[in-house]
Amino acid sequence: MRGVQALAAPADPRDSRVMRLAWLFSFALSVPAMAEDITVFAAASLAGPLDEIAEAFEGETGDAVTLVYAASSALARQVEAGAPADVVILANEAWMAHLAEVGAVSEARRTLLTNRLVLIGSWHLTDPLALDDLPEALGHRRLSLALTEAVPAGIYARQALENAGQWEALSAQVVEADNVRAAQMLVAIGAAGYGVVYATDVAEERRVTVLAEIDAALHDPIRYPVALTVGASEAAAAFYDYLSGPVARATFSGAGFGLPEE
Repeated sequence: MRGVQALAAPADPRDSRVMRLAWLFSFALSVPAMAEDITVFAAASLAGPLDEIAEAFEGETGDAVTLVYAASSALARQVEAGAPADVVILANEAWMAHLAEVGAVSEARRTLLTNRLVLIGSWHLTDPLALDDLPEALGHRRLSLALTEAVPAGIYARQALENAGQWEALSAQVVEADNVRAAQMLVAIGAAGYGVVYATDVAEERRVTVLAEIDAALHDPIRYPVALTVGASEAAAAFYDYLSGPVARATFSGAGFGLPEE
């Protein structure tokens, strides 16, 4: 009985304080951690597969992922200006290197994906078309590209056309769009006769078809670097790691992206 009486009325007040602290500690362990919000700035060409990956991550962790898509150049400028991004995925290594130089992203960054360029036309076209034949095939129509001075897809496309000796003949008919998906849309709606986009974009648009794969030797390698911003949360770091996990890799591969060797 002494034990029961001691439990009901401890002789030493410190005992009750210890019990209270132990109870609070056990209660804290039983309460689920609060979900966190993660903001991801991502190149427009990642829309689709990245949405699936974010949804899977949310289902596994309970954290919420907000995806902001735009051209890599626009995203980089926003991050540099202090936009509240946690994870940044661009389609151009030079822009990511710039963010590292200005101290906007941490040293935790790596190449996440690779991609290819293709020449596209309206869905009803079936015959392959070489770049050398493009000026004649284009006639008086437009060639749609992403911004050739700023957006990675446009930069790579111009490099390819210049190295193929076709830029001078085609430049007057080029119409430039804010991002690669917008460039593809101009072909889809018939506002441009042909366009140069990433191979992975075509899967997202049934109104266009691939007429030629562009030789990768004609342009710089297309790599997608991913990085954490300075001061990113543990939840953001978890999503950063998740992007190289089995679920993400299978999703990206299924969408046509290349995966660097681990």
